[in-house]
Amino acid sequence: MDMSLPQCRREARKADRRRAILEVAERSFRERGFADTSMSTIAAELGGSKTTLWTYFPSKDALFAAVIGSKIEAFQAKLDRALIPAGGPAAALARFGLLFLNKVMDPQSISLKRLIVAETERFPQIGEAFAVQGPDRVRQRLCRYMEEEMAAGRLRKGDPLVAARQFIGLCQAGCYFDRIWRPMQPLTNQMEEDVTAAVETFMRAWGPEPA
Repeated sequence: MDMSLPQCRREARKADRRRAILEVAERSFRERGFADTSMSTIAAELGGSKTTLWTYFPSKDALFAAVIGSKIEAFQAKLDRALIPAGGPAAALARFGLLFLNKVMDPQSISLKRLIVAETERFPQIGEAFAVQGPDRVRQRLCRYMEEEMAAGRLRKGDPLVAARQFIGLCQAGCYFDRIWRPMQPLTNQMEEDVTAAVETFMRAWGPEPA
């Protein structure tokens, strides 16, 4: 008899339970806000004890950080696939830009960001958790790509972090802010147009040096 099967089942149950906790916690944070969400209310909605919840997450801060982390993990894998050398940097950055804008303009992402902006003055730890788990990780991944392309001569040499920050800023310069402040405004094909403009502007500044 394979003694590893019970262990595998236990691990699967723990993973399922963790996902359920994160789903309930995310909904609670978005609907109630950080201050009015408690470990007790999350445990009650899950149908378990607060002690059980603490075995997964030692504090509300840790739970909030895990919610943010869970939102970025699958997205990070997609970014890795987008940032492949095929087609050159313009093609890779176009793929990255569309993935990035679709993610940050998703209604749930915008709802979560509004919550963080509204509450981070009183609870700076949630702003820090969001920055570390979300924007910092995306920027660092793009920075590594920029560094590799600069080393290969496909982008002009410079500070890869500056290049990453500038490209992300260019992607967000158009319809992203319209969606933040005018959520009912239709987007049509504005995302594609914004990414195309971002790539063209970026490549004029960071394209490879003439031979």
